[in-house]
Amino acid sequence: MTTRRQFLIGCSAAIAAMAGGRVGNLVFADPRAAAAANDNMLVMVFLRGGCDGLSLVSPYDNPIYVAKRGDASKDGIALSGALPIAPQNPTFDSSLGLHPNAAPLKDLYDQGHLAIVHACGLDNDTRSHFDAMDYIERGTPDNKNMSSGWLARHLQCTHPDGLLPSLAASPAAPVSLLGEPNAAAVTDPGSYSLSGPWHYTANPDTRYKDAMLKTLGTFYSGGDLVQQAGARTVETIKALAGTAAYTPTTTYPEGSFGDSLQTVAQMIKLDLGLRIATVDFGGWDHHESEGVNDTWGPFYRLTATLAQGLSAFYNDLPAYQGKLTVVVMSEFGRRLGKNLSNGTDHGHGNVMLVLGGQVNGGKVYGTWPGLQDENLDQREDLRITTDFRRVLSEVVVRQLGNGKLGSVFPGITPQIYSAANRLGIVQGSDLPIDYSSALNPLFLPIARR
Repeated sequence: MTTRRQFLIGCSAAIAAMAGGRVGNLVFADPRAAAAANDNMLVMVFLRGGCDGLSLVSPYDNPIYVAKRGDASKDGIALSGALPIAPQNPTFDSSLGLHPNAAPLKDLYDQGHLAIVHACGLDNDTRSHFDAMDYIERGTPDNKNMSSGWLARHLQCTHPDGLLPSLAASPAAPVSLLGEPNAAAVTDPGSYSLSGPWHYTANPDTRYKDAMLKTLGTFYSGGDLVQQAGARTVETIKALAGTAAYTPTTTYPEGSFGDSLQTVAQMIKLDLGLRIATVDFGGWDHHESEGVNDTWGPFYRLTATLAQGLSAFYNDLPAYQGKLTVVVMSEFGRRLGKNLSNGTDHGHGNVMLVLGGQVNGGKVYGTWPGLQDENLDQREDLRITTDFRRVLSEVVVRQLGNGKLGSVFPGITPQIYSAANRLGIVQGSDLPIDYSSALNPLFLPIARR
């Protein structure tokens, strides 16, 4: 039996003890009522491991590419059976095609919903997964001292309203959301609950579950910041705890990637004010037996999952497509040439995918540098001609309505992004750009004893 003392301890501890897959940092959220710039949504999909962009969107008949990768008919890994696309880009000196398992993406491209940016990424010499991901997710190339992520800083600029403005569809929030107190990590909305001495909201005895939430509601009924934050957290729990099993209108791929996308789709349909969501999809580090053309190969299978997942997610949300932008990226690409293990080592330039109802799709953006030795990075890798921040900045400004790029990407310059040199990937209004930042890039540790 729960004693009065235990119950009160649980009430006071419950808000602060919410576990990673539940409300997380919402208790410490700043409940300012300032409205977001608009109600558009961004979903960031990160392909962790270094996706081979030259096999996903391939210059498949370029003789240099074929020679470096090895002809597929002779046990090489140059892409065979590519799905040709029209790049609508005169800088390409050869044909361009999607991996044959990416047919759902080709459909979206042909329909004008999907845009591709090639030869883009983090223009830094690192070939370290951890450094490259850190630079990208903090939004500060060459600087890992920034104590917040770029998505967190965007949210801090816009202060979106709503019960759940940001979501990581994973057990923990990524570095891009570091420093954002509203970010919640959710893997299963149906099990969203309160943790404390007991798992109250999952307790089958509704006497305890209902009493706990009701009591918490009376505890947090004041007007100061702590009271408002507590009340907001309770309302979020009430909205999500015990959410019915989600029935999508499309078929998602089996596995964690499909599950994560379904979680985001469900949260969007609940209309809780979601503005930013992140999804991780790992397994792209293929140093050996990459299996680009083999049905058993890891790249072959992952590409099918990626394409099916993105198509299912987008088509599951027809009523929200006009406000939705999905960006897919990886920390770096792979080498132009294959290695002795029929894999590819860490490279440089890569592709980004941009999907949405306001995307100017059916086109490949960026400048193709060519594959001749003198045009390659270090004479081995696809050279980067488009900084990843240029792509993200256009989405932030034109789709999310935030012109404070200096705060989102400290150190960004008009040469990287301005209204005059934008790529034109997404529709929307150009805003005055503030390149200054009042953010402190240094992390000051707290002394403990």
